[in-house]
Parts: sequence; C-alpha cells; structure tokens
Amino acid sequence: MGSVATAIDALTAAGQQDLAKALDQLDGPSQQHLADQVNALDLELVGELINEFVKGDQSDKPLGEVTEAETIPLPADDAGRSNEKAAREAGETLLRDGKVAAFLLAGGQGSRLGFDGPKGDYPYAPITGRTLFAQHAAKIAATRTRYGCDLPWYIMTSPQNDEATKAIFTAADHFGLDPASVTFVVQGTLPAVDAETGAILRATPDTISLAADGHGGLFTALRKSGALEEMSAAGISTIFSFQVDNPKVRICRPEFLGYHHLAGAEMSNTAVRKVSPGEKMGLVAKIDGTTAMVEYTDLPDELAEMRNDDGSLTYWAGSIAVHCIDVDFALRLTEGRLQLPFHRAHKKITHLRADGEVVTPTEPNAIKFEAFLFDALPMASVSITMESARDDEFSPIKNAEGSNSGESARELMNELYSRWFEAAGVSVPAAADGKPVNLEIDPRFALDADELAAKLPAGFTLDGPTALGPDGNKLNG
Repeated sequence: MGSVATAIDALTAAGQQDLAKALDQLDGPSQQHLADQVNALDLELVGELINEFVKGDQSDKPLGEVTEAETIPLPADDAGRSNEKAAREAGETLLRDGKVAAFLLAGGQGSRLGFDGPKGDYPYAPITGRTLFAQHAAKIAATRTRYGCDLPWYIMTSPQNDEATKAIFTAADHFGLDPASVTFVVQGTLPAVDAETGAILRATPDTISLAADGHGGLFTALRKSGALEEMSAAGISTIFSFQVDNPKVRICRPEFLGYHHLAGAEMSNTAVRKVSPGEKMGLVAKIDGTTAMVEYTDLPDELAEMRNDDGSLTYWAGSIAVHCIDVDFALRLTEGRLQLPFHRAHKKITHLRADGEVVTPTEPNAIKFEAFLFDALPMASVSITMESARDDEFSPIKNAEGSNSGESARELMNELYSRWFEAAGVSVPAAADGKPVNLEIDPRFALDADELAAKLPAGFTLDGPTALGPDGNKLNG
C-alpha cells in the first residue's frame, strides 16, 4: 500500500494537479483508496499517451502502401489437400504432445446485446439456451478427449466482469472441466482523460475512471499473471487465441496450428472472405510489405471496392480474430513495457469535475487508450494467414438485432448443423419459413461432420427441432 504523500507527489510531477488536489482533500479510507489507485498507475506511460493522443497532432497519419496479403487458400486441388493434410497432422501432434494452450478473450459485457452480464454468459442456443461460455467449454473438453491432451484454458476477463465471470464458472461447476485446468487472467486498465486537457478523470470521489486497455492487453495480462512463464515451463509453444462472441469458432483447429508451426511463424491469422466491400471487419493485408491488419475505417474506398476479373473482391481477407501466437514471441513483446502501439478512442464518460460536480456529457468528452492484439503482427519475424470457410467458422454475436446478432448466429448455426446431418444421410425438416429447424449438437458428442456421421446410430431421423446432448441423446424433438 503506497502512501498518500507519494501519490500526491507523483501526480504533481506528472502535471495532474486536479487529481492531486482532489486526493489531498479526501481523508480516511477514501483517501487511501484513491491513493492506492494512483500508485498503481504507470504515470510515465499515461503522460506519453496524453502527449501523443491529446496534445499531439491528431491529423490522419498516412496508411502506407497497402497490397494483398499472402494467404494459404482453401484446398482446391490434390496439392492443396496434401498440404492441408500435412498441416493437420503437424497440428494434431502439437496437441497430443501438450504444446498448445487455448486463450479466450472474454472481457466484454453484453450491453450491445441488451444483455446484463458478461458476454460469455449470453444464452445464444435456440433450444437448450446454451451460453457462449458453455459452448466453448464443451469444445475444450471435446478437444482434450480427441487428442488425449490436457489443453490448458486461459480466460482473459476485465476488472468489470472478472468477479461475475468466475462466479458463473463456479456455479456451473466449470462446465464439467477440472477447475485447475482453467486459469483466469485480468485485463489491464488505463485511466480515461479529458479530451481537451489530458486531466485524469474520476468516476467517484475516490475512484479513477479506468478503462480496459484493449485486446492487445492479452500480452501484458499473461505476463503479469505469470501465465507466460508457466506455459514456457510446461513446454507449451503455441497459444491459440479466440474471441468469446463466435460460437462457431474451431478451437485449436489442427490445420491452423500445423501451418503456423511448419512455417516457423511467431504470430498468425485466419481470414474469411468478406461478403461486401463495406463489411465491418479488419482486413489482413500487407502494409509496406509487412503483414498487418487494416481497420475497415482506415481502408480507402477505392481499395475496399477493388475487384478481380472474376468479380471477386481483391481485398477479401476479413479477420475473424483467431490467432496462433508463439509463447517465446509473447515473452519478447513483454520484456519491460508492452511493445505495442496504443490507439485513442473518443468517448462520452460521466465523471466528477475538480469541484466534485458530476458531469454527464452529451458529446464525446474523454479519451481512452487501447492496444490492439493485431498490431503485434508486423513485429513477428514470420506470419502466415490461412483462409477459413466462412460458413464453417464464423457466426459472431455483437448486436442486439440484425446482422451479427444472436438471431443471425442461431440461423448460421442451424445451417451448419443441417449440413452436418445431410452429409450423414439424415434429412433435415424445414421450419415454417423454409429454413432448417432449430438444431443443436453438443461438441462433446461431435466436433465436426465426420464425427457426427460416425456416431449417429443407424436409422437416426429428425422430426423437428432437435438438440443432441453430449451422449447423443435427444434433449428436445
């Protein structure tokens, strides 16, 4: 516990006189509470960010020369299928040998979904109400069983949802997983500052207004928690990272692991084909000859809309936020301070003025600082991008309605499972709207179409909406 005097001196030296004055005027536990938060800040970093993103020139910086990314395409011939087979076998070996850890980014809340709680607790499934956390946990369990491996699972929470997330896992008995095999690490935070002055804002008289430091905080969270050293000591070489909001994600897909490993890559991507030039997805491309991610807001219209002779998008490689990251690479990036650039986000933040009056802004008034995971790509000595089939691996849940919503994800999952059943020779009845009926398949019963076909009993039929449990029993229908 640092002293109040130390905190006041540090704030004064950093030019944060308003917060120093507010701290000096408090007393008792409230004063110590605020002092502890101040003493935990990296005020040198905060000062650098203020100089760059508040006081510095905020005019658009040149993007650089954007060219197409080199990608490993979906196999379309014998050579492609042979390469994919070699990659799959290499990835399966990594899994069996205990060289892989799974890492879930789950720091978000479900506010955009109209859901109160961690996004991972969102009940997306149409029949059982299975949550995103439950879906991912079942895939972890199934992968462990298939490859006879421990596959440690790390989950990054935020200060806002850490307690609630842990309570969800405890109440669900960790979804059947050994609690010792699931590790929670908490994402870091940085203070929000006034957009005009750079003054650090307070949420309450004794609380700094803190914001999560972005998904790039994965690296720092792993390092500070000791998880990176733990992985290295256990012989884990590769981290498979994925987002909480995609129930289709193929966790620790061996083909991706294998391509990454065989290339000697330090950080790699998967990408799917964008459905339109304006789709809100990061673009995997090359900037000045180096693999990088271009945010959709930064991609010039003339590039976004460029098409090949066959009418397909030239710049098609949309990121689904699935990466392979080498442990040694993550260790190198976190030697000292995190070696990633930060970005500014202009937001509306309710806060206290220096005189204690509450300010509820109607326009963006504050700056938050975020690091993005994909900004590590240009720092990798080798990086590969593997194309994935969109219909098989991407059904994000971000919005309350419309595209990328719970409803759209349920439809996409129904279509996926319908294809699996049809491939196994099982006819799928249609709902009143002509689309497949609601379907669910527990990943512990079948992770893919081949496993489903191998496990379904002879004469299996579908008469209506059906959910298959972990043992293949019908839970509904």
